[in-house]
Amino acid sequence: MAVHTSDITLVPNDQLKPLDTIDGFQVRPGFFHSFGATIIPGGVSFTIQSHGASSCELLLFHRMAEEPFAALRFPDNYRIGFVYSMIVFGLDIEEFEYAFRLDGPYDEKKGLRFDKTKILLDPYARAVTGQSRWGVTNCCEHGYRARVVRNNFDWGLEKQPQIPMEDLVIYEAHVRGFTRDSSSDVCCPGTFQGLRDKIPYLKDLGINAVELMPVFEFDEMRDARLIDNNQLLDYWGYNSVCFFAPNTSYASSIEYNQEGRELKQLIKALHDNGIDVILDVVFNHTAEGNEYGPSFCFKGFDNNIYYMLTPDGYYYNFSGCGNTLNCNHPVVQQLILDCLRYWVTDYRVDGFRFDLASILGRNEDGSPMNQPPLLRSLAFDPILGTVKLIAEAWDAGGLYQVGSFPSWRRWAEWNGKYRDDMRRFLKGDAGLAETAAQRILGSPDLYDPASRGLSASVNFLTCHDGFTLNDLYSYNEKHNEANGWNNTDGSNDNNSWNCGVEGETDNPEVLKLRKRMMMNACAVLMTSRGTPMFLSGDEFGDTRFGNNNPYCQDNEISWLDWTLLETNRDLFDFFRYMIAFRQKHTVIRKDLKPAPGGFPCTSIHGLTPWLPDYTPESRTICIMYAGYDPEKQTEDIVYLAVNPYWRTLELTLPSLPAGKSWHIAVNTGDPAHLTFPDENMPEIKNTVLLGGRSVIIFTVQ
Repeated sequence: MAVHTSDITLVPNDQLKPLDTIDGFQVRPGFFHSFGATIIPGGVSFTIQSHGASSCELLLFHRMAEEPFAALRFPDNYRIGFVYSMIVFGLDIEEFEYAFRLDGPYDEKKGLRFDKTKILLDPYARAVTGQSRWGVTNCCEHGYRARVVRNNFDWGLEKQPQIPMEDLVIYEAHVRGFTRDSSSDVCCPGTFQGLRDKIPYLKDLGINAVELMPVFEFDEMRDARLIDNNQLLDYWGYNSVCFFAPNTSYASSIEYNQEGRELKQLIKALHDNGIDVILDVVFNHTAEGNEYGPSFCFKGFDNNIYYMLTPDGYYYNFSGCGNTLNCNHPVVQQLILDCLRYWVTDYRVDGFRFDLASILGRNEDGSPMNQPPLLRSLAFDPILGTVKLIAEAWDAGGLYQVGSFPSWRRWAEWNGKYRDDMRRFLKGDAGLAETAAQRILGSPDLYDPASRGLSASVNFLTCHDGFTLNDLYSYNEKHNEANGWNNTDGSNDNNSWNCGVEGETDNPEVLKLRKRMMMNACAVLMTSRGTPMFLSGDEFGDTRFGNNNPYCQDNEISWLDWTLLETNRDLFDFFRYMIAFRQKHTVIRKDLKPAPGGFPCTSIHGLTPWLPDYTPESRTICIMYAGYDPEKQTEDIVYLAVNPYWRTLELTLPSLPAGKSWHIAVNTGDPAHLTFPDENMPEIKNTVLLGGRSVIIFTVQ
């Protein structure tokens, strides 16, 4: 675990005097228990580990210089076990960058790739140099370098929101794409500051958690290509260069030796507005790739420890990105644990979404483990004790664990079955009524409430990977030609429907239907048990023009078009209403104590009360939530009626006790009166017409 400057000052200065001189620099053994570069009074402690290296050099560079101005070899007595540590005195952290060179055996079949000519990045680096200008090539073959970072950000009396998982509404966003388009009207487009400028918008929308796509340092130029005169980059950032360093190209200004400051300001501002921050983290692979990829960090430190290797020394590729991090090796476990603790303590992050998390449960030979030690350690770590842990419970190697991901009642999951089943149900596929009821009720068939609680399922219909909500109802097929792979990349199983016309159209009836389909999706998502998540821009109908895999598109395909906010203001207002409706009605989110003589906490119905229709052609389902709300001191009841069928049906509601009546809160089939405030909800009788391809939500007054 990293030791901060404030901790070091507890050591008396007279105990930190130089003991040796190496190439003119005064040095002494450093802090062996503190990996990375740690500032101390009068110097810097540099500490790394390597189990296979025979020697190690610390390289010091002037800023942007090609060659080091010093190469300090660690003396033998500056090594304990497999740890090298040295304090170098008299360094001004603003005047140098650093890296390492390690020597040792080279035998690819044994997984040993030591090369004393390679410049290696500190695995615990807090900042990576040469990355702060977006779209500018940094040749990793020449090595990445690190910068020493001051940890002096003043959090003041900042308090994290500590919002329970079931009360979250998660908004997934890409830092650059969120405000990069000029229509965003922010002072620093495409940056942490740009996102910060949009906090009033997020507050108005009503979400209370932002899930940021990767903000760890990555090299967007790693696989840069020119296709049809368009520059394609590693735009999404799912190829980490360093796990401890923020992506400095997302900062609006240079932050020498203060890297991460703007990100911390963003997190603090979000917290001040009651919004959690969840980071999308990628511990399943790195940007070093397979045997043909560069060697700039882990390959040069201990290739056979950090990566899963075949018996012949090749790289297992359960990530689909060339290599697979060896997460359950004790050294890698410790690295990941140290990293997450760092982001929680130094950046006050509230949660993590783990990309391809099933890899984190694979053994060193690639086989799935029943009780993965890494996942267990994260679940019970005291510093991580209150942060959200969210797994993408599958990987590119075919391991699919939705509903069975090891949890210890701490891990939630991206519920891929909610996405797939509800997409099919909402577009009108037959035979899914029973499955849809389970998904809306929090998927108790997948997540046993007794062992997993009510917050294991993160429900989503859209995310960065796949169609936007608008495109889900505008395209039958993906249109990824701009990616340069002849439309072979991206998923073919989109479960989408174009509402009769492929792509953009001026047909008013098609446009009206598409908007109603989007509202149906929003209404059902916000009245489903579990934690709802949706993709930024869905609330105003943002489009990617049918591209369901724009990982490389740093342009209008991926950037949010904020002009659509006014064009589709009614859709935005509907999202805002549904988010507020969910927060207002606790019965949707959790089981409340039943009212005396009242309805059960949850129940499933069909067109006839208490009689769900699970016949093959049934397309309609109704869900009722009920319970005694202590704040309102009355029984709260919410009744969700979903009709993806294209014909109007007659719906009968359950009988209510004397003095109670049903009222309509939402009716997507009535464009003139989509939503109603509490005081103006129209009262209805027990029978109502449920329009084709529409959703009605009732409450009781």
